[in-house]
Amino acid sequence: MEEGAIVHIDYELFNSEEKLIETNIEAAAKEHEMHEDGRNYSPLVAVIGGGTLIEGFEDHLLEAEAETDYEIDIACEKAYGEKNSELIEVLSQDKVLQQIRDPNSLQVNGPITLGGKTGTLTLWAAGRARIDFNHPMAGQDLRYKYKITKVIDDQGEKVAALLKANTGHDDFEVEFDGDDVAITIPEAMMFDTNAAMMKFRLVSVLRDSMNVGKVSFVEVHEERKANPEHGAEGHVHDENCDHGEEE
Repeated sequence: MEEGAIVHIDYELFNSEEKLIETNIEAAAKEHEMHEDGRNYSPLVAVIGGGTLIEGFEDHLLEAEAETDYEIDIACEKAYGEKNSELIEVLSQDKVLQQIRDPNSLQVNGPITLGGKTGTLTLWAAGRARIDFNHPMAGQDLRYKYKITKVIDDQGEKVAALLKANTGHDDFEVEFDGDDVAITIPEAMMFDTNAAMMKFRLVSVLRDSMNVGKVSFVEVHEERKANPEHGAEGHVHDENCDHGEEE
């Protein structure tokens, strides 16, 4: 697969014990009894060679072809790394409780956040707590079953796919003027508390993945006016360019 290509991938990820850890294929999730109601099972959008996936998977994608089933084993060194003993801390329970808002939320083998770091609480006994700040899959060999289901060629579709993958929002409108791109933001994203950070990230993602020029974000706010005939509210479009980035 050519470096820089933007693709859709269906995958199943297993640990060394052949237990399914993650999948974006709904039928596979049901088969392994880990289906999540309300989840949108959709293809993974990836930029080949983009460095956002684990090293072993990235390496294999560079050699892969579309519409071909693959099953690959990835050693932990090229996945989430070996376990690092320096990332495992033992603290007194009192010290931990001083930093936790809701002590009742603590569970052995559950997540815990201390000092801005998130780890796994692996021991809570005899007045002590052991917290592992390694990635939960550190030290594990992994197996991927995957297929590249689509290679995206259309420029507008590439942008739309990257926007959805990096925000979780859909229904963007994309217009090109040469290398410049104007993106109309869906209403749901305008009310997202992380919208500002998302926009700055999107500028970087689009430039790194597609080498676009100016990026403009457009917000469309509908002005509500009373309808004198029916007493209902009418709508008027109020378009304004939220922010543009120049090279």
